Order: sequence, then structure tokens, then C-alpha cells
Amino acid sequence: MRKIQCGSRDLLCDAPKVMGILNVTPDSFYDGGQHVALNNALVRAKKMEDVGAHIVDVGGESTRPGADPVTAEVELERVALVVDRLLRETDLVVSVDTSKLEVMKEVVNLGCHMVNDVCALRAEGALELLAQTQVGIILMHMRGEPRSMQNQPSYSHVGLEVAGFLAQRIQACRSVGINVARIVIDPGFGFGKTTAHNLTMMKDFHLFTGLDLPVLVGLSRKSLIGTILDQAVDQRMLGSVVAGAVAIMRGASILRVHDVSETVQACKVISAFSLGYLGPRD
Repeated sequence: MRKIQCGSRDLLCDAPKVMGILNVTPDSFYDGGQHVALNNALVRAKKMEDVGAHIVDVGGESTRPGADPVTAEVELERVALVVDRLLRETDLVVSVDTSKLEVMKEVVNLGCHMVNDVCALRAEGALELLAQTQVGIILMHMRGEPRSMQNQPSYSHVGLEVAGFLAQRIQACRSVGINVARIVIDPGFGFGKTTAHNLTMMKDFHLFTGLDLPVLVGLSRKSLIGTILDQAVDQRMLGSVVAGAVAIMRGASILRVHDVSETVQACKVISAFSLGYLGPRD
């Protein structure tokens, strides 16, 4: 059975896994400002664990379209104490959503289990730093940077280009000695892609599963769902859960979501029907 090596933890890919989003930022597109206070962040994470999340992804810098960057010092001020407390007070796999070398170094020293990098470890020194650790790694595709990524993105064949980029980053990891058992890939829905690009990527999802590594999908509450449904962000829960279900049925291993309880329920139903029995219980 495939497993993802995440530092001191192993994450078994015996059934779809749910990663709960914990943004400790003032400006994230859906939950910005809700979990900035330490106690609010801890309450939210523990609630996600109670309803079945396997992973919590802590983010200290918004990567929504048009977002302004923050310094490593600001990002660390937001995430370090939260990560430390989560490691001590929950059984969740703790992931940190960052692209900054300084932040990676600090959270790895704290003991985090995964690093989720929207830039796929392209920062100078990032590959070499994580090669010296055993943490899990999420490599995501993004065209451009958050501030400008939605400014008329263009591809000849979006699925092939994204899969090709991810294959190159996997090879870059292997070249510095990172075991592929530590790697998860993320096509980056909504990151430098139009609605048409996103829909095409889902249709061609086999291109990502064909890389033979666990695939993470993040579609939760995104503008793609809003465009399909013509709904504001606070009305996109059902559409997000259905989109995640489609991704699981096409081979995704992990869903990164805001609506943890509803997504966990959907994953359990999909697993039960796919296996023909209730399968492993949490």
C-alpha cells in the first residue's frame, strides 16, 4: 500500500485524505481574518480533526489572485506558534503552506510534517534544505506569481504543460536525493489558469495520475466554482464538495478544503461504493 513519508509520520493512501485549510492571514479570499488569533486557529484546527481531517495546512501568506507578498518575518510571526501548538495538541499531520526558505527552515525545526509550496521548491536553496530533512513535500504548478498570475494566462496544451512542469520538479527533487515517497503533486487549479484551463485539466486528469505520485487537488470555494454556479464565495460549499468528489473519482489522493466535515462525508461515500464495503475506519 502506498504511503507518503511525512517526517515522523507516514500517511497511508488507503482512502482519500482530507487536508483542512487553516489560513492565519488577514486577507485570504474566503476565511481571511477569521483565524489570526492563536486561540481561534487552534479551535478551528481541533474542530477539523474532530470531523475527520487527516492533515491541517497552515498558511501565513495569502496566495489569492492579486495578493501582495509579505516578508518572511511576518509570515513566521503568523505561523510559528500555531504550528508548535498543533504539533503538541493534535494528532493531525501538520503542513505549512510556504515558498520562503526562511519559513521552511523554521517550521522544519519546529517539527512540521509537510511543506506545501505553490512554487514547487524553486526558491534558491529550497531543494537543498529539504533534502536534508524527511518532511513530506507538495509540489504545485503556478504560472507567474499570485499578484499577476491571472493576467491572461496562456497555454498550448494546459494538461501536458502542467504535467511536464511537475515531472521536471520531481526530477529536480530526485537529483538532490529527495525520495519520491515524500512527494505529492498538485496541478494548481486556479493558479495562473482560466476557467477553460481548469476544466480541461480535470478532463485530462490522467496526465497527473500518470506521474505515479499522490495528487492533491485544491478547488475549495474557488472562482471556478463560482463561475460554474454563478454563486458568491459563501455559497460555494456544495459545488466545492462535488468538485472534490469528481477529483477523487478521477484519481486524486488528497483534497485541500475549507469545508472539512462535508468533504470527509463525501469521501467516505465514494470509498464505500468503490470498495464495495465500508473499508478502513478512522
